[in-house]
Amino acid sequence: MRLHTSYLHSATHLSPHSDLLFCSYRQQRRPLRKFGVFGRAATSSTQQQQRRKPQDPTFRADQLSQLAREVFDLAIQSGPKGFARTFQAANAFASVGRDYAQSIQQGKTLPPETVLRKLFEQLGATYVKLGQFVASSPTLFPEAYVLEFQKCLDKADPVPWKTIRQTIQEELTQPIDEVFSDINPTPLATASVAQVHCALLRESQKEIVLKVLKPGVEDILTTDLNFLLVTTKLFEVLNPQLARASLAGIVSDIRTSMLEEIDFRKEVQHIQQFSAYLDRTGMRQGATCPYVYKQLSSRRLLTMERLHGVPLTDLAAIRSITSADPEQTLITALNTWFGSVLGCETFHADVHAGNLLVLKDGRLGFIDFGIVGKISPITFQAMEAFLTSSMTADYNTMARALITMGVTQEQVVIEDFAEDLRTLFAQADALDMGPLMQPGGNPQAAAADMATDAGVNKLLLQVVQVGDTHGIRFPREFGLLLKQLLYFDRYTQLLAPSLSVLNDDRVKIRQTPGPVVLDADDGNTITI
Repeated sequence: MRLHTSYLHSATHLSPHSDLLFCSYRQQRRPLRKFGVFGRAATSSTQQQQRRKPQDPTFRADQLSQLAREVFDLAIQSGPKGFARTFQAANAFASVGRDYAQSIQQGKTLPPETVLRKLFEQLGATYVKLGQFVASSPTLFPEAYVLEFQKCLDKADPVPWKTIRQTIQEELTQPIDEVFSDINPTPLATASVAQVHCALLRESQKEIVLKVLKPGVEDILTTDLNFLLVTTKLFEVLNPQLARASLAGIVSDIRTSMLEEIDFRKEVQHIQQFSAYLDRTGMRQGATCPYVYKQLSSRRLLTMERLHGVPLTDLAAIRSITSADPEQTLITALNTWFGSVLGCETFHADVHAGNLLVLKDGRLGFIDFGIVGKISPITFQAMEAFLTSSMTADYNTMARALITMGVTQEQVVIEDFAEDLRTLFAQADALDMGPLMQPGGNPQAAAADMATDAGVNKLLLQVVQVGDTHGIRFPREFGLLLKQLLYFDRYTQLLAPSLSVLNDDRVKIRQTPGPVVLDADDGNTITI
């Protein structure tokens, strides 16, 4: 049996709004005006001028002059460490270039997505996070890049304990030895942005974990993101057609978001909101999350309770540490998570098995709130229709639900789209993946393998590809939500294969009262 504790899957994250903004990274991606997300980026006066006078030399000169001033300001902001980071980036490019040249000599030319993934890993924290963003966004990026960037390793050598200890002391208001009776100098986990150490509180002797921001990370992110922003602005000045994709506005928002999210006070807020949701709804008896010691947390330090448990997918380990019924534990997980989608300010958007721990008292522990999402009731209502139709094999309704969640610039033929979905789910069933939320058969062995990023993304990519064929572009919120549903589908097949999630009264999926209303072809609506 292996007790599993994971507190460092994602040391930083993008807000759901900045995630959506990245939907137009390619020129064919249209701004998501339906969701009102692109308002500021798409209608700025600068971009309006670019569209009005794209060939005006005087205008172009003014834009370049303005960009030069921004470069100067960003250079001052980055400081001397920015120059050092530039040198590091040059070395990374040279290293990957040598690997690429060697592969050509050996007759094994690396595909572009592999070259880019290796470069991102060499460039470090910022680009590793961007690579993980690509891997978690199959609604936005080509399949080859999504699959390749799943290999993007967030690995880094641990920072020496002496340096980490100094950071902890700087973030506390009293001597470190007066707060903690013991801190393990060997990190429990380490990544490019932060590392985690186990500790004991001096007064209570309670076990806690300390997530500490690595020194220099802020400088690296500032320099890298400033460079990305300047580069995209330069591209827009040189090629005004790119301005239509709002690329600079997108990168600007992502830059702002990433710089904000290395402030651990954000994660404190997300955990406390989820905790308040558990108390408000009476869910605390079946689920929990780490208690946050806010007075011992700050911008660079997150101090929280250590939860001991086993992954939700380890059935043997679950039975060895608790007498709780695995099926009931799964139902608790489903009810807790589904309720939080609309009942909490944000929902946990990374429910892989390492972040859902079955504790010794039988409760379910939600950990690592580095990735969260937020959706509108309308989108969730469409997702409910999608789930219901998948259970009844009503592919026409499934098609309408997906259209409601997506953005399209053309008329979609419902019957053709529905037929393609029918084919897709038939193929998935043949692969022993099973339709969404549909129990039956003996899929436990396959479920254990499929309850991973690779397995979950496989079906998600196929749904996105079918939508793309019919001119439908899905926002990232759809991908985040559906990915969590696919995780729970795998957990159902593994822990309770006979459970009919949509038909069992113990499972409370419906979060929107009343019937689900979708658009019909004739401009009216249909109700299910």
